[in-house]
Amino acid sequence: MPYRLATPQLARCLAADLGGCKRDFPEFPVQRCALGEAGLFGAMESFDCIIIGAGAAGMFAAIEAGRRGRRVLVVEHGAAAGEKIRISGGGRCNFTNSGIAADRFLSRNPRFAVSALKRYSQWDFVARIDRAGIAWHEKTLGQLFCDGSARQVVEMLLADMAAAGVTLWLACEVGEVRRGASGFEVGTARGVVRSRSLVVASGGKSIPKMGATGFGYRVAESLGVPLTETRPGLVPLTFAEQELAWMVPLAGVALAGRVSCGRTGFEEAVLFTHRGLSGPAVLQISNYWREGQAVRLNMAPGLDVARHLKEAKAASGRQALRTAPGWGAARAVGAACRDGFRPDRALGRAVCGAAGVGRAQGCGLGV
Repeated sequence: MPYRLATPQLARCLAADLGGCKRDFPEFPVQRCALGEAGLFGAMESFDCIIIGAGAAGMFAAIEAGRRGRRVLVVEHGAAAGEKIRISGGGRCNFTNSGIAADRFLSRNPRFAVSALKRYSQWDFVARIDRAGIAWHEKTLGQLFCDGSARQVVEMLLADMAAAGVTLWLACEVGEVRRGASGFEVGTARGVVRSRSLVVASGGKSIPKMGATGFGYRVAESLGVPLTETRPGLVPLTFAEQELAWMVPLAGVALAGRVSCGRTGFEEAVLFTHRGLSGPAVLQISNYWREGQAVRLNMAPGLDVARHLKEAKAASGRQALRTAPGWGAARAVGAACRDGFRPDRALGRAVCGAAGVGRAQGCGLGV
């Protein structure tokens, strides 16, 4: 079956016998059809599988179903497929990680990740990237990025969908979803379509500016599928004004640190922002933090502070602490000290006392 880029715009061009369309289609109003009406192009269409959402999960599912001989329709309310892929990794798509393992996933059923990774691992996807001729490189902590644009990954998935005979409807809103005796009926802006199987891959509420909604949750509830607690994940931490005061002078400062909550911690980059904390370590800990719990930030992980201060004093006793080489945390906090921030004095005195650094020599930390 040929691949059909079935947008309403393209359908109008073909109906007008224009012999082709430009890559950028003109704006046309999308006609909406209530559930139960025939489609815009005749009788209600039927498929083996309907997939709602043309993100990474939706396209991947469509490809596998199409390769198994299923007649597949993917319905996407956005104007393009794979938009979150396009912006991921700063536009270079951090498409997988060399250190993926089952214990790295958060789930109420930990065995699911074990089963899934045995069937398809990160190396299977890397091989797929290689077959597509997409160059890539490894960065910090096993992160794999494209050398070029993230669009290469989107184009690879679209090409795989084409080869699998998948039908794609873009800029097509989805309405009511019903379950019947023989399958599902899905109301769309192009009319009602039927299928024996339905995959809801519309994502969660993250990045609403890109059109993300809670549609998938509503469909699940309407079909009697139970939901677990939903909350933000992999997000920065923001603070109330009274807690934020000491961080504001540090906005824009990035350093290697360890962020922990309870027994869980991550050691990676930490970024101070005007609203709180961000960076990879903070995004990771946000999955574990719950309201009322303390979050700890160590700005010198693996460093014996007292010993470091002793060595700095011996090497250059008159140098200001905040300018000492190799002491990024002191430079960061030193910048805040100039704007009135003062860390706990008792703690500062204890550290400086252990290092044999006098009070005047330690004033860069406000002790």
